[in-house]
Amino acid sequence: MQTMAMSKFKTYALKIITEVSQNQESVIITKRGKAIAKIIPLTDFEKKNIPGKLADTLIFEKDIISPLGEEQWEACK
Repeated sequence: MQTMAMSKFKTYALKIITEVSQNQESVIITKRGKAIAKIIPLTDFEKKNIPGKLADTLIFEKDIISPLGEEQWEACK
């Protein structure tokens, strides 16, 4: 695990994040010698469970009773 000062992280943030993603190795960010943040790679499990990933896959029906018919709907209650 690599440790790095905040000033260096600010300068090379995009490069460091890319390296974390590729190498799957964490980086600890320090400020005045004190650890304040940790950049960690996403695991495959976390990549699959990104919020909003299924947002466009739902189909909304305006009338959910009509396909059954009102008589069958009452019987299904």
